[in-house]
Amino acid sequence: MAGDGDAALARIADSAPSLVVLDVLMPGRDGRSVLREVRQGGGTVPIILLTQIGESGERAMALEEGADDYLNKPFDPHELVARIRAVLRRGTPPAGPSLTAAQRLRSGSLVLDRTSQRVFRDDAEVVLTPRATTLLAFLMSHPGETVSRERLLEEVWGWSFHTSTRTVDTRVAELRRVVEVDSADPQLVVTVPGEGYRFVGTVEAG
Repeated sequence: MAGDGDAALARIADSAPSLVVLDVLMPGRDGRSVLREVRQGGGTVPIILLTQIGESGERAMALEEGADDYLNKPFDPHELVARIRAVLRRGTPPAGPSLTAAQRLRSGSLVLDRTSQRVFRDDAEVVLTPRATTLLAFLMSHPGETVSRERLLEEVWGWSFHTSTRTVDTRVAELRRVVEVDSADPQLVVTVPGEGYRFVGTVEAG
């Protein structure tokens, strides 16, 4: 979060974000000025602009200047979340079918069979609840990606992000007890403080 345009430029330069949401009417340097400076400097980070001024000419100009999307205030937070996801999908190469559509996922000695919903470690079957198995499949399909609890609730449970995220933590704890060598020192499903969870390790199909 940045309080003005100059602070926004500094945050963008320092943190290399995956996406930026700018208020056109922010104090000091406005959102469009920040957008122009980022683009003129060669920055390719996806940018969504928020404004209370909705003339089509201004929208077209902002898009020409390099905005990836544009949303008028006031807006429904759900719409902003949907637009963020859409912009990120456009900028991210689709995951290959080798992981997202594979019937078997393997990471070292850990194997998950989607067809039978069975999980094996060191060639021995381990027992997980169906939800924990689905959670593991999603994480293994997105190796190295930090996934928020809210996204996991939506993708795995099909719940609104307003639902308590403790449900996710409970299932992650179950996963760790079963698939980690030491659940107190997880090496596969790791916590990213303040962000969510990440599956660490190379995942292969088959």
